[in-house]
Amino acid sequence: MALRRRVSRLGQQALRAAWDQPEKDRARLIFSSRHGEFARTLSIMDSITAGTEVSPADFTLSVHHALAGLLSIAAKNTEGHTAIAAGRESLFTALLEAAACQAEQPERPILLAHYDEPLPAPYDHFNAEGEETAALVIGLRPDGHRYRLSWRPAAKESPLCLCPAQELARLLAGDVPALTLTGERLCWTIEDLGEQIHAAA
Repeated sequence: MALRRRVSRLGQQALRAAWDQPEKDRARLIFSSRHGEFARTLSIMDSITAGTEVSPADFTLSVHHALAGLLSIAAKNTEGHTAIAAGRESLFTALLEAAACQAEQPERPILLAHYDEPLPAPYDHFNAEGEETAALVIGLRPDGHRYRLSWRPAAKESPLCLCPAQELARLLAGDVPALTLTGERLCWTIEDLGEQIHAAA
């Protein structure tokens, strides 16, 4: 409870949406984020620089799989989890991990949670104009909606997708039949093949 209260607002949004998933107690958990709880990591670095004591809670929650660990403990989920950090390819790579897990064990449900936000000062100069905070949680079931994921090398002139979670939410909502989104190195295409998926954003 003490750790949950100290989770950032973005982390709380991701955990709240994940908690609403009906199969959170037995799903394979996949969490993805470019920087995780970076403001907390920055606080730790500031404490070290100032020569003050590092908060144990900050250290615990700064690791990249902290949210997945909190969810697995709260939901009594012992299926294991994966935490992915792959720059601007993080959400796409998490989708690839989910597809691989489902191919290996088609009967097992999967819960994918992606959360991201622009970097705080003094690292905000690394942010691209138009970046936004986003949290997206998707529950994949063996009898759920079907999508096709494919990729190819990105062309140099292709515009970078700054808010992939928002774009993917449009596809999940049925607003578009397919998406082609460009990461830092690869261009990803996601096509809606039909049936039903449970999603929360």
